[in-house]
This record gives sequence, structure tokens and C-alpha cells, in this order.
Amino acid sequence: MRTFSITDVGMVRQVNQDYVYTTDNPLGPLPNLFVVADGMGGHQAGDYASKYTVEVLKRELGQSREEDVEKALVSAIKKANQEIIKKASQDPHLKGMGTTVVVATIVRQMMYFANVGDSRLYLINQGITQLTKDHSLVEEMVRLGGIKPEEAKHHPDKNIITRAIGAKDTVDVDFYEHRLKKGDIILMCTDGLSNMVEDEELFHIVQGGRDIVEAGTSLVAAAKENGGTDNIGVVLTEPFTDEVTIC
Repeated sequence: MRTFSITDVGMVRQVNQDYVYTTDNPLGPLPNLFVVADGMGGHQAGDYASKYTVEVLKRELGQSREEDVEKALVSAIKKANQEIIKKASQDPHLKGMGTTVVVATIVRQMMYFANVGDSRLYLINQGITQLTKDHSLVEEMVRLGGIKPEEAKHHPDKNIITRAIGAKDTVDVDFYEHRLKKGDIILMCTDGLSNMVEDEELFHIVQGGRDIVEAGTSLVAAAKENGGTDNIGVVLTEPFTDEVTIC
């Protein structure tokens, strides 16, 4: 397995509230873990929310004795939600903080993943497919037929999300599983990438890179060239290679 991760503050923001984490070492029942989180909140609150969420996930999964991957992941994410709400209630500087999260693990041929918010997981091979569903107002409008998918990307309300870690006392977590095959590349990212770069361009950049390190840095560069109005968080994973490159 080969993995590359990178974050960038972008061209407009002063603080980087995106946080990424990867490990090929076991965490409780999981043989590996990949996480992308996009924090929100004033001052340092969003920065804290994304990092602390990942810390809770690592702790909870590391201590978990749950053999079922879905139960382990969903339970850890729900615990992170509780912890973020608790921290926000204790510190007025953290009030209103929250974060999106997309989490994945690969067990032999299978990828198990979960998300809350609009950070995404894509599968890239012969084409590019978004495997997660955005929890956003615009995505709900698309599903209900109010707007067309091509209108969603530039809709004025595209940044309004309907689910987040820390938003409510309870959080609904979407869980998925997908059988992987040779040649698959997994792209996990925040909306600082997906809002700035069209899916087709994401595909060509990843496939055009000499390796995922070049591809990842090129994705960030493309987002910045297109305006870089938000922080950018990226994790790229090639499941069926022997080398591990974690940055």
C-alpha cells in the first residue's frame, strides 16, 4: 500500500482548519486508517475541532474491542461528536466549532468508509466516481430535483452543510463498503479541493502524475490556481502496492 497526504492553507484563509491523518499500523480492529477532516468555527475553533476529532478517533479505535468494522468506525465517530460538543461547552472560545470527517480503512480487498459532512471519498481507475454522498443543502436540493447536478457546484448555498461533528447532540453517520481491484486509487479530500477543481480534472491530474506524491501536490496546486478560496486537504492511497509513503 502507498499513501500520500497533504494540507495547504490555500490563497485566502489565514488559518488551516483542514486536518489529515494516515497510518498503516493497526488501530484496534482496523489494520490501517485514513482520515480527512474540515474544521469550522471562529478563531482557532475549527482548527481545534478537526485535530481533536482525529485524536478521539485514534484513541477510541485503538481501545476498541469491537470486531465489526462498521460498529467500530461509527461508534468512534459518534464519540468524537460527543467530545467536540463537550469541549465547546467548556470553553467559550470553542463555542460553535464543528468539523466534517471522512474515514476509511482497507481490509484485504475491501474498503470500509464513513462520512459526516461534505468532505469526500472518490475512487479513481478508468474514471472517477464519488463514493460518499455530501451532507449539504445543495445536495439535498439535487436529490429532491430542485436543481440539476451541474448547477450544484456554483450554487450560492453550496457551503451550507446539513451534518457535522459537533453540530447536534447526536450525529447520523453514513457507512459504506466497496470491493477494490487492481489499479484503484482512493482520493479523500475536503471541499477546498472538490469546490475548486472539477471531477474530470481531478481524474486527469491523478492519472497524469508520475506517482501519488506528484499527483497530490498537483491537486493542491490546481486548487490554488483556481482561486484557493478555502483550505485544501488531500489523502491519496494506492491499496495494492508494497511501498508506503506518508507525509
